Parts: sequence; C-alpha cells; structure tokens
Amino acid sequence: MTAATATAASAEELRARAKMRRLIIQTLLLGIALLVIWGGVRSAQVNLTALGITSGFGFLDRSTGWDYSFSLIDRSINDPYSRTLLIGLMNTMFVGFICIFLSTVFGFLIGTARDASNIAIKTAATVYVQIFRNIPLILQAIFLYAILIHLPGPRQAYTIGDAVFLSNRGMKLPGLNVSPGVAVGILLVSLAVLVGLILWRRTTLIKGAALWIGGTLLVALLAALAVRPEGESLLSIPELKGLRFRGGITVSVELWAMIVAITVYGSAYIAEVVRGGLNEVPRGLVEAGQALGLAPGAIWSRIKVPMALRSIVPPLGNQWIFIMKATTIGIAIGFADLFYIVSNSITQSGQTLELIALLMGAFLLVNFSIAFFTNWLNARLQLKAH
Repeated sequence: MTAATATAASAEELRARAKMRRLIIQTLLLGIALLVIWGGVRSAQVNLTALGITSGFGFLDRSTGWDYSFSLIDRSINDPYSRTLLIGLMNTMFVGFICIFLSTVFGFLIGTARDASNIAIKTAATVYVQIFRNIPLILQAIFLYAILIHLPGPRQAYTIGDAVFLSNRGMKLPGLNVSPGVAVGILLVSLAVLVGLILWRRTTLIKGAALWIGGTLLVALLAALAVRPEGESLLSIPELKGLRFRGGITVSVELWAMIVAITVYGSAYIAEVVRGGLNEVPRGLVEAGQALGLAPGAIWSRIKVPMALRSIVPPLGNQWIFIMKATTIGIAIGFADLFYIVSNSITQSGQTLELIALLMGAFLLVNFSIAFFTNWLNARLQLKAH
C-alpha cells in the first residue's frame, strides 16, 4: 500500500468516525428532548387528575353558552366549542389578511414616498413612519377604540350622502345583499385571480391591479345575483330606523379599530422594507430609463419595483407573519379573534392545555402557509442562471 493510499484510507476512516459521532450525539439529544416532553405531559396529567380536571378534546362537542361580538357566519350561544373556535380562526384570518393587503399597499406607497426626491413628500412619509413605528401597537388600538366609542350615537352619526354612516355603533356602508361568508369568498377568489394575473401571466402591477378591481366587481355582482334573498334588491343601503341602522354592511367599532391600528402600524414597517429595497436598485438602471425618456411612473413600475422585489420579498414575508400574529391584540378591545375565543373558552371550560395547543397549532399552520407562499414567491422572482 502506497503512502497516498494509506493517507486516503485514514482520512475516510476519520470522516466515518466523525459522521458516526454526530449521529450518536443527535440521537442522544432527540432522546433527551422526547423524555423531557413525555415527562412534562405525564406531570400535567397527574396534576390535572389530582385537581379533578379531565383532559382530552371531548369538550369540543359541548355547548359554549356564551356569545361574542363578531362572526362571518351564523352563530348561537348553543354552538359547540369546535364551531366557536372555527369562527375565531375565521375572524383572525379575515382581519389578518385584510391588514396584510392594506399594509402592503400603503407600505409600498409610503416607502416610495420615502424614496422620493420631493422634500415635502419625503418628510411627510418619514414623520409617518417614525410616529407609528415607535408607538406600541396595543396603545394605538386602545387609543383608536376609545375615540370611536365616543363618537355620536346613530341619530347624530356622521354621514356621507346618506349612504355611509359613522357612529359609536361602528360604520355602516352600502353593500351587496349577500352574507358575510359569501363576501369573504368573493374577496379570496379575487385575490387569487390577482396573484395569478401578476405571476403566471406576467402582467404588470398596475395593469394587474386594474384587471383585479374589474374582475372583483364582476364576480361580486354575479355572486349577488345568484345568492341574494328572493324578492330583495341587489344592493343593501343602510337606513336609520329608530335608534339603530338597518341594512348595509356593518363594520363594528372593534373591527374598525383593529384594521386601522394594525394597518397603520404594519405599513410603517413595510414602508422601511420597501425603501431599503428601492435604494438597492443600481443607479445606472434608473439613469438608463431616464435616458430612454421613460416617465418617473414608468421607471418606478418597470425598473425599480421589479428589481427591488428580489430584496423586498423575504423581509416582507416576515412582516406579513408579524401582522397575522398582531391580530391577538383584539382581546384588549373585545374583538372576537381566535385568541379572544380561546381565552374565554379556557375560563368557561378549564381545558387550558388543549386550548393553548389548538391556538398554537392554528397560528403555526397559518404562519407556515404564509412563509411557504413567501418562499415560493421569492423563488419565482429570482433571476435564473443560464
């Protein structure tokens, strides 16, 4: 055996030993982790049994016996815990995705303003970011909620054209004569169509948004015609009847405060992400667009945004996940999100461990889905090597 062969054999043996050592260490760590988890579960079971508290998920079939402020589908105090928790999850996703969409739109606008050459626009955007980014979100939500509940009553409500009303009962808007569940379905379908237009058919951002708005209105009208109650009009206009409004779409005070607070807070962070991405676009590309005679809007939509998206999307996904988790502030103002529903369910049923496990599992599922979409979007936007 030559010296080179002996050296190669010795190196291979060392690599095999190192691999075996890593495998043994990982196996031991996994075993210790499983023992700790088993010990914790076993200790919890013993303590719950000693306190006379039953464990398991059988309570999900029991009636709750209590009501809450908001739901996208029909609800009753006789609903089982399983349906009530599902409604809480739907409420969380509803508010979360609306805030993600609005925060992204306003974040791009404010971030673009932060990158503008006009001093007044840039200063206003900077002041916005510094104010709303540095005040805790829960304080913003409580402050806004306190303002809204002190608005005038329905008879003295602020109105726009006797069609939109704002009072301490919330905001009343004209809308299609469909249930909230159908309206949410229309919104989700339209968002999916927008993503498809922009990504699969490579439609420009502005053109895709225009097609999305037109498509959404068309789908909404067709759905309203198909599912509206028999004998009723297509549109539902709010009207004051006595001390309350009838008809139209109701945006409760809690929902209004949640959406506005999370949107202004999230858009401030997204604006900084967008500004950083726009600043990373090579100056030479912008100057090339100017040399070709492109308008500032065309340079923004065709050069700066497409190039900036490759660095914007990863941190943008983190902000989307943060906004979804931020919906838990609803408990501070009485909005019936999943965290609020779980907290009430723990008080009423005593099934603390099971309900917290369901809460964590739901957020893991939703946020992993957002992270998966972000990674997919980021991969689609990367430049392909040839």
